[in-house]
Amino acid sequence: MSTPGPVQQEMEALLTAAFPDANFTLSNDSASHHGHAGDDGSGESHFSLSIEWAGFAGMNRVARQRAVNKALGDLPGQRVHALAIRATAPGEG
Repeated sequence: MSTPGPVQQEMEALLTAAFPDANFTLSNDSASHHGHAGDDGSGESHFSLSIEWAGFAGMNRVARQRAVNKALGDLPGQRVHALAIRATAPGEG
């Protein structure tokens, strides 16, 4: 397993700060998108996030995704081309 790059490290720090006690996995999927749209050659253009946080209880899917995007600031759409988000509250599938 390779060491996370600077963009992934920044994303992980922002998520940890915004969602205390959350369980999350941030996967760099950039290698599987090499040569495709949005591949900037940095090796950090495409990510998948699976996050479980108690604070998501009572929020719909769109509100959860907005909360994640807000926490990440300008990263999605600027330095990150694509971010797939799966946000759940504890006990949800």
